[in-house]
Amino acid sequence: MADHAELMPVATRAVALARRIVQERTPSTVSPKGDRDMVTDVDLAVEDAVREFLARETPEIGMLGEEHGQTGAGGGLLNWVLDPIDGTANFARGIPLCAVSLALVDGTEARLAAVDLPFLDTWYTARAENGAYVNGEPMRCSAVVQESAAMISIGDFSVGEGSTEKNRIRLALLTDLGARVQRIRMIGTAAIDLAWVAQGKLDATINLSNMPWDTMAGALLVREAGGMVVDYDGTPHTSESTNTIAVAPGLYDVLMKRLAEARL
Repeated sequence: MADHAELMPVATRAVALARRIVQERTPSTVSPKGDRDMVTDVDLAVEDAVREFLARETPEIGMLGEEHGQTGAGGGLLNWVLDPIDGTANFARGIPLCAVSLALVDGTEARLAAVDLPFLDTWYTARAENGAYVNGEPMRCSAVVQESAAMISIGDFSVGEGSTEKNRIRLALLTDLGARVQRIRMIGTAAIDLAWVAQGKLDATINLSNMPWDTMAGALLVREAGGMVVDYDGTPHTSESTNTIAVAPGLYDVLMKRLAEARL
């Protein structure tokens, strides 16, 4: 696969554009888009602005966004993948834990990542095989190896069809890991979960779903920071995975054991 290094400035400019909109606008409308799911007018404004910018700068590359789906470039293998505001429920309530997440995906693998936390003055970038950075400085996953010293995040409870079984697993994990690890957190945004694993603030995150706009940029951050990102069965994480498990290397074996036990 190509390196695409020349597109990193485009990605960072796109995310900076999104950051300004998120910081400057308060949501005036919150609309339902599924069972207990929502979208604000700011989500839509961000996606529209970023789509327009990327279509102008890179017309040969397709676009997959959370709010408007796939457009452009005839459905080719190379796509920008955007979550305009990951953590909309937090954002709508004035909770500052939300992120803009943008990845360049070649086939099923991310090659570039740009993630911005508009209210925490923090931004992340990564390029495949070239490391991961926070505010321009190199970052690495944690070196934690003891389960009792680990801080682990778990994705939000599932809603809609099939949620009962998915939440059974979440509850089992909360019970089991809660008795073993230092702390469990539920932050409400996969993009921040993954960025914080890459930065070493968290030692692992377990997200029992895999929407590409939520996970592809963050997964690249973790890999380039020295962590592991896999599906529930240990196969490498891609855009086609069903789950997203990111973990510092020293905790991989024990975490995958706990996950397998919870799925029984």
